[in-house]
Amino acid sequence: MAEIQYFSEEGLKRIQDELTELTTVQRPYISQQIGEARDKGDLSENAEYDAAKEAQGLLELKISKLGEIVRNARLIDETKIDLSKVLLLSKVTIMNTANKKEMEYTIVPEKEADIRSGKISISSPIAKGLLGKEVGDFAEIKVPAGILKFQITKIDR
Repeated sequence: MAEIQYFSEEGLKRIQDELTELTTVQRPYISQQIGEARDKGDLSENAEYDAAKEAQGLLELKISKLGEIVRNARLIDETKIDLSKVLLLSKVTIMNTANKKEMEYTIVPEKEADIRSGKISISSPIAKGLLGKEVGDFAEIKVPAGILKFQITKIDR
């Protein structure tokens, strides 16, 4: 049985767009490459043909995996998120109590995590330590560098 995965509307759209790109642009391109390589003659000694067939196999595998993700995806209704606690899709501002530095993270499903844009996976140590907390609460989070203590200063969507 396939695993159900939860997505924000933006995250699911990104995966659907990638799947559309692979099926409508990449698949025909690789088929064209295979056709051109086949036209060059003896397939047993044709490296271009072998490379194109291998690329086609990898592409079809990726299309299959993305299709399964889309079929088993569940969309999270962001309008029903409780803003009093840190939950999935919460945008939370935390302050490191040691250096008084504030950071803002959005807690997202694993497939949508992107630390450069401030999106951390719900399965990350920081997100796990923040889940269920409210504004003003403190969270002690064990990270590879030791234990960090954060105070939640704001929860938003």
